[in-house]
Amino acid sequence: MFEQLFSSESACRRHRDAPLADERQRYLQHCAEQGATHGTLRMKAKELLWLARHLGSDASVGVDMEDLQGIVRRRQSACRGTTTVRRLIDIARPWLKFLGWWRAPVVEFQFQHQLDQYAAWMRDERGLSRQTVERWHAHAKAFLQWCEKTNQRLTTLRPSDIDCYFVDEGAQRRWSRVSISHTATALRAFLRYAAMLGMCDTRLAVTVRRPTVYRHESLPRGPEWPDVRRILTKTDTDEPRDIRNRAILMLLAIYGMRSGEVASLRLDQIDWRARALQLFRLKRRQAQVYPLLPSVAEALARYIDTVRPPVPYPEVFIRLQAPWRPIKSSSLYDVANREFVALGIQTARHGPHAFRHACAAQLLANGLTFKEIGDHLGHRSTSATATYAKVDIISLREVGDFDLGELQCC
Repeated sequence: MFEQLFSSESACRRHRDAPLADERQRYLQHCAEQGATHGTLRMKAKELLWLARHLGSDASVGVDMEDLQGIVRRRQSACRGTTTVRRLIDIARPWLKFLGWWRAPVVEFQFQHQLDQYAAWMRDERGLSRQTVERWHAHAKAFLQWCEKTNQRLTTLRPSDIDCYFVDEGAQRRWSRVSISHTATALRAFLRYAAMLGMCDTRLAVTVRRPTVYRHESLPRGPEWPDVRRILTKTDTDEPRDIRNRAILMLLAIYGMRSGEVASLRLDQIDWRARALQLFRLKRRQAQVYPLLPSVAEALARYIDTVRPPVPYPEVFIRLQAPWRPIKSSSLYDVANREFVALGIQTARHGPHAFRHACAAQLLANGLTFKEIGDHLGHRSTSATATYAKVDIISLREVGDFDLGELQCC
């Protein structure tokens, strides 16, 4: 690896003969496979060389931030530039994590064990989706942190204490009525779990009341369908970012996919020969097969063939910059919001879910029933399990039959 980065034999020898040469080469090779440029690899190699010479012989046992700060102080005496010092830390930690040598600081949390058990129970016993587990875990953690801060014990918790939590945290975080409702739902679920294990009063969960949130009270939440067409037209360029984002936005708008469903979409879910798209809807926990519309197939193929990095990940959508990793669902907000801001489109929501609302509104305008729209969007239904995979193909093709050259209305 050193020979690929340095043309001078003396430079290569200097890197080879220094301590931890094998560990440094393996990490540099890993960075190269993740898309790091030649210049970035040279910079990393130089910083790791300096770091390897100053690490102790017991570095494999573990290096924490205090140890790293000690090495940084030596660097400061040799170079007073803050950028250089900061760069050393930014390069050192990923390398040490790659080797398994980094000792992350442990934050003592009184309820950590109970929180970990709760997450495992939601995942393994309840079979909840990853997104739901993460969301409810975050709500439970925030509540338990408040309990720790206010010296509350679960065994002696009273309804008035929970009221104080909503008052204190709601005022600090400026919760809306919808936010309070979501928090109450998640907290009630946690308290039921805690009561099941005898950690709190069994009657406590029923005292958590949600505020009334009226159905459709905030509609319309999505953009008009002509605005969706404007966005898709704007992203029809030869720029790599637009090529990737256009494919993402079409999945959001035409199939009404959730951000988590787009981020987790795998290459093997696209059947090019059968022109079909298999989606694993988060709420249904069951696959649904949709027709792969020509416009969507063209956008996906163009991205995969010309933009997608050559990485071993099964996910379709990958970060554009190194390190190459699957895109996170939270990153899709920036993908969507960027287009709304650029075109000056005013709508209640600027994130990926806005396209889901636009899709539902367009299907309704095309004459589909609420049941058919629910099937298309992957909503749960206790009375229509036989129609989980049914989609109105004709109406779906009308929604997806984009002719962006003339921008005809559906």
